[in-house]
Amino acid sequence: MRTIYLFTAFLLAFSAMQLSAQRQCAAEEVLHQHLLDNPILKQQLEAIERHTEEYIAAGGVRERILVTIPVVVNVVWNTAADNISDAQILSQIAVLNDDFRRLNADKVNTPSAFSGIAADLEINFCMATRDPSGNATTGIRRQQTTVTSFGTNDAVKFTAQGGLDGWSRDQYLNFWVCDISGGILGYAQFPGTGSAATDGVVCDYQYVGTTGASAPFDKGRTATHEVGHWLNLYHIWGDDGTSCTGSDLVSDTPNQADEHYGCPVFPQLSCSSGANGDMFMNYMDYTDDACMNMFTAGQKARAQALFAAGGARVALLSSLGCSAPGGGGTCAVTSGLNATSIASTTATVNWAAATGAVSYNLQYKLSTASTWITITGITGTTRNLTGLTANTAYNYQVQTVCSSSSAAYSTAASFTTTAGSGGCTDTYEPNETRTSAVVIPANTTITAKIATATDRDYFRFGNTAATSRIKVDLTNLPDDYDLKLYRSSNLLATSENAGTASEQIIANTSTVSSNYVAYVYGYNGVNNAACYNLRVSLSASNWRTDGSTDGEQTQIEIPVIFENAGFGMFPNPAKDMVMIEVPVEAESDVQVSVMDASGRVAVQENRVMSKGNNQVQVDLARLGSGIYFVQVRNGDTIKTRKLVVQQ
Repeated sequence: MRTIYLFTAFLLAFSAMQLSAQRQCAAEEVLHQHLLDNPILKQQLEAIERHTEEYIAAGGVRERILVTIPVVVNVVWNTAADNISDAQILSQIAVLNDDFRRLNADKVNTPSAFSGIAADLEINFCMATRDPSGNATTGIRRQQTTVTSFGTNDAVKFTAQGGLDGWSRDQYLNFWVCDISGGILGYAQFPGTGSAATDGVVCDYQYVGTTGASAPFDKGRTATHEVGHWLNLYHIWGDDGTSCTGSDLVSDTPNQADEHYGCPVFPQLSCSSGANGDMFMNYMDYTDDACMNMFTAGQKARAQALFAAGGARVALLSSLGCSAPGGGGTCAVTSGLNATSIASTTATVNWAAATGAVSYNLQYKLSTASTWITITGITGTTRNLTGLTANTAYNYQVQTVCSSSSAAYSTAASFTTTAGSGGCTDTYEPNETRTSAVVIPANTTITAKIATATDRDYFRFGNTAATSRIKVDLTNLPDDYDLKLYRSSNLLATSENAGTASEQIIANTSTVSSNYVAYVYGYNGVNNAACYNLRVSLSASNWRTDGSTDGEQTQIEIPVIFENAGFGMFPNPAKDMVMIEVPVEAESDVQVSVMDASGRVAVQENRVMSKGNNQVQVDLARLGSGIYFVQVRNGDTIKTRKLVVQQ
C-alpha cells in the first residue's frame, strides 16, 4: 500500500467527526487514549508489529491456520430496547462467520479488479458453550444497569461501573452490547493496547446483527469492522485526514485519501490509486453495511500473525470455550440430517427441529479433511452451503444449542457434489508422484485435471543448452490450484496464488537437465471435473516478469550496501528495478524472490551462481508502491530484507 511512516505518527492521526447518519468508529480514539494513559503500550504495539512483519516475511501466512474463536456476548441494558434478543445476537455471529470466511452472499459485488486479492481469513466464530468454570453456557450474558449510555470510556466492561465484567481474553472474544450514544457505532481494543479486563469489542445495540438492527447499518458489518480492529487491522485510509501519507500497514489495499461514506459508485479515485481507485468496499472503510464485502490477502496475513507462535492472541487456539462440557438432557441431539439441491458448488443441508433448541451450530468439511468449518447461530433447520468443490464428498453434523446448555453434535451425515459442466478427459494419468511423472513437450499447451481430493499431477520435461531458460504457466484454473517446479528432487520455485488466479514460475537457469518436473496440485484437496492448461516454454534469452523475452537486458555497476543480511540490495527505496548482490562460496542454485505483505511471490528469479559476488537485476516496473520483502534462498539458507517500492 503506502510507505510506512513513523508508527507513532500513524497512531495519533484521527478523522473528523461526521454526521450521525454516517459510520463512526472510535477504535482509533480509544487506542490514542490508552497510549496517553500508559505510554509503555507503545513498546508492546511495536513488538506486535515486528512479529507481524517477521511472520509475513517468513511466508508464515502459507501455513493457513484455521482458527475458531469462542465469543461471549455481554448485553448491558437500561431499557427494553437495549436488551436485544438472542436471535439478533445469533444473526451477528452468522454474519461474522460469513464475512471472515468469505461466504457472504454479497461477495459477488466485489469489483473484478479486486476479486483476485479478496481473502477468506480462515477465522471462525462460535458462541461459547463452556464458561470459565467449565459449566455449560449459551455464551449470552445479560446485566441490567442504571447507566443510560456509556460512551467509549470502557465503563461498560466493569460491573462496578454499571457494566459487566468480561471473561478471560485468552479464552474468549468479549463482545459487549450497550447504548454507546454520541453517534458511535462501535469500538474495539487492538491487540496489546490495553488491560486484559478491557480487551474486546463494543457495539451499540442498534447496530448488532441483521435482526432488528437500524439501517443503513443493519447487515452486521459494524461488528465485522470492529472485530477487524481486534484482529490488528487499521482503517484502510490510514487515519491521516486527506494527505495520502497514512498507512494501514497492508500492501494490497490501495492508497486512499480519506474514508468513504454511503454507497459510492465504483471506481472512486484518490491519492493516485490507479485506474481501479479506492477499495471502499473493504470492511475497514466507513461505507454502509450493504456496500462492504471484502477483506484482502494482506489483511489476512496481519490477522493470522496473531495466532502464530509468539502472536498476541495465540492463547485462543487452546480455548475450550467452543467445547460444551456435556450434552443430552432436555437439550436434544439433532436428528434427521439430509441434503437437498445438491449441485457442483452448492448444497442445502437440513435437519429436524430438536427439543429445547434456541439455535443450531453446523459443521462441515471435505470428507478427507481433518478440520471442520463451523457456522454458529443458525435459527432455522436448514442452511445453504456455497463455494463447494465439484464431484467431492462432504461430511456435516449439527449441534443443538439450548438456553442453558448445548447438546452433543449429531452423527455426521454426508453428500457428494455433482461433477458439473465443463468435464474433460485427462490422458496423462496416472502421474501422482514425481517418479511417475509423464513426459510432456515444451512450447505446447496441454490440458489435464485434478479429478479427486487426492489427485496430483507431475509432468517431466527437459531443456537444452540452446534454450535453457524456463517459463511454466498454469492457466484456465477451475479451482484453487498451485504450482511447483523441481529439478530432480530439488525444489526450485513455488507459485501459490489464491483462488483461480493463474500461476507462473520463471527459472532463468543455464543448467541443462532432462529431469525438470512441474507439479500441479489443489489447495486443501480441492478438485474439479474441468481441465486446466499447462504450458512449459523454453527460451535462449532470460524471461522477464511479464513473461516476455523482449528488450535488451543490460548489467549495470552500482554500489551495494550490505546490512548483515547475507546479500546486498540497492537502491532501497526502489522504483523500476533493484539490484541484488549475492555472495556464494561455491557454484549453487540460488532463488531470489520479491514477496508482497501477504507472502505472495510477485517476482522470482532462479539463477545458477558462481563462486564470489553475483548480481541479479530484478524488474519492479509491474509492482505497485508499497512494502515488499526480498528473500534469497541458497540451499537451506534463507535471508530476507524489507524493500520499499515507490512508483
